Amino acid sequence: MNATPDPSDLYRPAASLERLQARSRLVHETREFFHARGYWEVETPVLSAETVIDLHLDPFTAAGSFGLGSDEPTFFLQTSPEFAMKRLLTAGADRIFQITRAFRQGEAGQLHNPEFTILEWYAVGETHFDQMQFVEQLCRHLFIAAGRGDALPEQAFSTLTYAEAFQKALSIDVLTISLEELRQLTVSRGLPDSEPNSRLTVEEQKDDLLNVLLAEVVEPELAKRSAVFLHDYPVSQAALAQANPSDARVAERFELYLQGVEICNGYHELTDAAELRRRNRRQNELRAEAGLPRLPENSRLLEAMEAGMPASSGTAVGLDRLLMLALGCKRLEDVLAFPVDRA
Repeated sequence: MNATPDPSDLYRPAASLERLQARSRLVHETREFFHARGYWEVETPVLSAETVIDLHLDPFTAAGSFGLGSDEPTFFLQTSPEFAMKRLLTAGADRIFQITRAFRQGEAGQLHNPEFTILEWYAVGETHFDQMQFVEQLCRHLFIAAGRGDALPEQAFSTLTYAEAFQKALSIDVLTISLEELRQLTVSRGLPDSEPNSRLTVEEQKDDLLNVLLAEVVEPELAKRSAVFLHDYPVSQAALAQANPSDARVAERFELYLQGVEICNGYHELTDAAELRRRNRRQNELRAEAGLPRLPENSRLLEAMEAGMPASSGTAVGLDRLLMLALGCKRLEDVLAFPVDRA
């Protein structure tokens, strides 16, 4: 966090009781919002033998006896409830949401806490564009409930493709630019250049540079807009999103930047088990290259996909961040009782 707390004061919550009461009201409003729109609330395990495999997400592990026999597996605190919620879709659930805790190593600061509240939902038969409209409705509902509806633009949230955002900020076409051109651009901006790595594909090396440029150049430009959706990311950054059927270079993924803060990640969900196996394998190779432990590649989500997971869209919202903005705060600890330095 920004300032070192007084050790004699660490028994107190970081946020005021008034702020925590306001947070409680907004969490209630969130549940009411979903129930009114035909979603039902689910609960899935926070502790699981499976976890999302991503170079940039490092889960906490849990050791102990889980009553599963002598060959006890390693369990993980979930970075997202994604896997289990998609298994529910395959079982026949159609519109579900969850407010739960998620855990990610190495995340602490003004806008991060290693334990945080995540709001995640899925709708069968909808696209990521449907979900972008839904996210805007949710944001407006919560800001109005907090008495700050005028903090959002009157007009619809603006939208930009990933390529358009880079074109506006840097006058480049990210879908055609070469690795060498990207490297020269990064150096010319005085930004750190990644060393060539023959173990990475050209697209992966480009993604490393694009992530630097996104954080250092593009996101400050996005922050000038009070609310903007970024969508159609390069397919190499697809995570668990489908490739766009009309342009295989991009994936059906979006993020919302609200007052310069990244709020959510949404996908038109991948349903191809073979493709997920390929992505899992590659992410584990990248984790090993980075000195991170490999994560289990087999999962019941893959079994669900093979059984016939329905076409759907899903969105994950950092609820602490959204509530922070709705209440007019600047730091995550302003809406948390006990962040990690007080936990």
